[in-house]
Amino acid sequence: MPATTTTLTCVIVDDNEINRLTLEHLVDLTPELTLVASLPGGVEALHYFRQGGKCDLLLLDVEMPNLTGLELAKMLPAPAPAVVLVTTHRSFAVAAFELQVTDYLVKPVEFGRFSQAIARVLAARPAPAPPKAPKPLAAADLFVKVGTRTIKVDFNEVLYIEALSTYSVLVTASHKHIVYLTLKNLAERLPFDNFLRVHRSYIVNMQRIEAVEDYMLKLGPYEVPVGKSYQEEFLRNLQSL
Repeated sequence: MPATTTTLTCVIVDDNEINRLTLEHLVDLTPELTLVASLPGGVEALHYFRQGGKCDLLLLDVEMPNLTGLELAKMLPAPAPAVVLVTTHRSFAVAAFELQVTDYLVKPVEFGRFSQAIARVLAARPAPAPPKAPKPLAAADLFVKVGTRTIKVDFNEVLYIEALSTYSVLVTASHKHIVYLTLKNLAERLPFDNFLRVHRSYIVNMQRIEAVEDYMLKLGPYEVPVGKSYQEEFLRNLQSL
């Protein structure tokens, strides 16, 4: 199986149209790059980033009117992209080093040297974090009284618990068990930290939530609302899953 190619989004900033077109062509020749913007000056670039524009790599001309590339590099909002400076003068190398840019290209830029700069950008990127393994479901058996019987319920299979007058209903994907305890009493007896009260009438199994939309929780074939007074705590617990 071939290795997956890492793709970087790229923004070009240069006040010279011919230079921009040259860089656009070099980007087009580089499969690891995807151009998302090509801008004619530092002021336009600053506006782009302050309006929420993002990229992985900034190909930045140094000498531009109104706002130079060096000035722009110091003003980039965090997290800043990798920066490769492009200029006609080697004298900016010291300033580039002080700004900790990834590389420094001298015009006219040749494709071979351009490719080296891109390789340096890729090498400097942190390795992607391995995907989080899903938390294993702990043993969650509990004996509860259902009708005239006391049965063992696997609470890993319980989607939610609903208040029903002075009783509670344990709801799984295929069964509903009426338990002779109020929702409050049952909540106090549950030893499982993955259950959370999200409404005065509902306790949900946080590990069985499939989707959240407008504070409606999708659990198997059912939907459960999150009460307004419970929403803040619900969001905190959702983020910690």
